[in-house]
Amino acid sequence: MDGLRPASTPGRFPCSSRRSCSGGRWTTWLRPRSSRRHGKPCWPPCLTGYSSRAEEHPHPGNVTLWPSRVVDTRMQMATTRERFTDEQNQRALGLVLGAAVGDALGAPFEFGAPGDYRRRFPTPVLGGRGEMIGGGSFGWAPGEFTDDTQMAIALGEALLQHGGYDPDTVWAWFRAWCDTANDVGNQTRWALRHADWRDVPRDTESSAGNGALMRAFPLALAFLDADDDLARDVVLHQAGLTHPDPAAGWGAWLAVAMMRQALRGQDPFDNLEALVDSVPEAQRKDFASVLLSGWTPNDPAPSNGSVWGCLAQAVWAVRSTASFESAIVAAIQLGNDTDTVACVAGALAGARYSVQGIPSRWATYVHGALDAPDGRLVYRMDHLQQFARRLLGGTDRSETPPESPAGPQEVAPWLHAADLLGANDAPTDWAIVSLCRTRDRFANHDIRRQVYLIDESEPERNIGLASAVRDAVDAVDALLAEGRNVIVHCHGGRSRTGLVLKAWAMRTYGYSEREAHSWLADQWYRYADYNDAFVEFLDSDWPSPARP
Repeated sequence: MDGLRPASTPGRFPCSSRRSCSGGRWTTWLRPRSSRRHGKPCWPPCLTGYSSRAEEHPHPGNVTLWPSRVVDTRMQMATTRERFTDEQNQRALGLVLGAAVGDALGAPFEFGAPGDYRRRFPTPVLGGRGEMIGGGSFGWAPGEFTDDTQMAIALGEALLQHGGYDPDTVWAWFRAWCDTANDVGNQTRWALRHADWRDVPRDTESSAGNGALMRAFPLALAFLDADDDLARDVVLHQAGLTHPDPAAGWGAWLAVAMMRQALRGQDPFDNLEALVDSVPEAQRKDFASVLLSGWTPNDPAPSNGSVWGCLAQAVWAVRSTASFESAIVAAIQLGNDTDTVACVAGALAGARYSVQGIPSRWATYVHGALDAPDGRLVYRMDHLQQFARRLLGGTDRSETPPESPAGPQEVAPWLHAADLLGANDAPTDWAIVSLCRTRDRFANHDIRRQVYLIDESEPERNIGLASAVRDAVDAVDALLAEGRNVIVHCHGGRSRTGLVLKAWAMRTYGYSEREAHSWLADQWYRYADYNDAFVEFLDSDWPSPARP
């Protein structure tokens, strides 16, 4: 949720610090579109045209020279999935799903005290529906994401509809969402009362909240392959639509820049000092003090309802932990604006650890809805993954036709193997552990898990294989311990089903990989071990009697 505090530099014209040389001379500053309407330069600047002649800046203390060029954001949005690697695709899914998961998990603790999460959940809840409890100040359903993810989806869908960034399209989506949203930040609601974004007063007083930051993560995907200048300009402009204080935009850009690095498989914090140095001097000190100084949440800082406090806490949570789960818990533990801090941390951690690093007990249940200009849209786990793929320039993968039903077949007490259609016929009080896309087939099963696994031998197809297998086996053990019948299945019931059931048997019975292979081959006729990467993983990296 968008929190507010007075801007540190009210009334300053928020220009970029960049200038460029063209044809042997410095070219002109960017004339904001709204200056033609109101007779004075104001925020946000126009992205669709730059003046070709030098003009006197009305605020010489903030003068900035911009390159003479025309920007068409559609030219640099991701346009084809083949331009990106499998690793980037998995990190992209992690970014979107991670943001929604962090948002939904933090929502019940919003406005609460530090430490509330661990007081409610002293240890991880691996069984049942996990820690997705819902509730909070706005009565969220278990797993429901809030205004943070709703606004981000509205921004991303506007990009996809227009084929690039267009503020009029974005504004239409924002206003359609705001009309029926039950949680809208004060600054955002005030701005969206105006029918035209050009009519929003550009007073920076109290507009450095975290609302522009929380919704920015889709831009990391849509402009992953764009040049840094364009990506930054888009982030700053979308921020200025509702949050005139330049700090709100620069905080959003710092977050998006770190996410872009993580999406490329780089440490998101390696270049942080240079990123902060690129922030205009008027805003640089505030960000440097909480991002570059060894800052911890015990040190003084603005509230996490502000852009500085929110970004600082999200970065600290990801930087000081070693997994997606620990990063999100650390973020929520800080209290107050827990959903927004966890949303930003979730996007960053999801890109860092990929979709396979997100616990299935959280990802399976995440969902939400928003009103769009043409009607209401509903998003669940599969829809969020499709949204991420489209932002990255791809299309939804076609579904392989299901095979004839196989199973459920009991392979150990209360534990069953099946393929997709075999599992589909199971009683609804049975727990389902899915290792393939299910298209909401198991929505009527209250207890279920969906784990992301790709049945390919190349290591880059499963960059978080160990995390995914551990998550699935932990789920099986926890659900069996609750006295449930548990089905493990993939599309055909062969390779991925075999991987998880063998991993479970190795940990439960102390088998080697070959012993687990013989055990499962005797129990389940669909089992196959043609995936060499899975066999190698179990033989070399999964716990066994020789590798506790």
